[in-house]
Amino acid sequence: MGRGKIEIKRIENSTNRQVTYSKRRGGIMKKAKELTVLCDAEVSLIMFSSTGKFSEYCSPSTTTKKIFDRYQQAAGISLWNSHYEKMQSHLNKLKEENNNLRREIRQRIGEDLDDLEIEELRGLEQNLESSIKVVRERKYHVINTQTETYKKKLRNLHEAHANLIRELEGQAENGGYGLVDNGGPDYESALVLANGGAHSLHDTGFGIHDLRLA
Repeated sequence: MGRGKIEIKRIENSTNRQVTYSKRRGGIMKKAKELTVLCDAEVSLIMFSSTGKFSEYCSPSTTTKKIFDRYQQAAGISLWNSHYEKMQSHLNKLKEENNNLRREIRQRIGEDLDDLEIEELRGLEQNLESSIKVVRERKYHVINTQTETYKKKLRNLHEAHANLIRELEGQAENGGYGLVDNGGPDYESALVLANGGAHSLHDTGFGIHDLRLA
């Protein structure tokens, strides 16, 4: 018995539809390769399944682009005109936006103002005043932040200074252990640091019990 004819219509079952597509795709790919080898033909085959999967075959002696170019020449049509027109339109739009931004920048620094009407000048003035306000607020914020940082550093220095003085006074009360006045650079440097780095105790005549924070 011969095989029955299959009615050519859309296969409703998605699984059967995908299986049939895979089988017949393999068959048509095989036929395309046979045409290339047996008949020395240049073949380009492109397919997309219902799920969007892409498949293609192109004869080894050519490329898909060359096939498209030959098709345009033989059919007398252009496949790229519409795409080129869209790209050109997009490019012109970007150029216009760029020119507008450049003009706005020049106007914000006081250039290209001759062609502006009174309303445009007033709007530009308001925009500049708003920008100045934002910049000024940011400046004050930075100043306040830096001021608080410096105050914190100063408090830390005062605390370190006070701790060093208490340590030196404690050593003196315990008999001077740890720092001995032998005229060496270590003893002199410690005294200078304890006194804020201004001058040494030998120059001022103050004793160790006279060290205090200003």
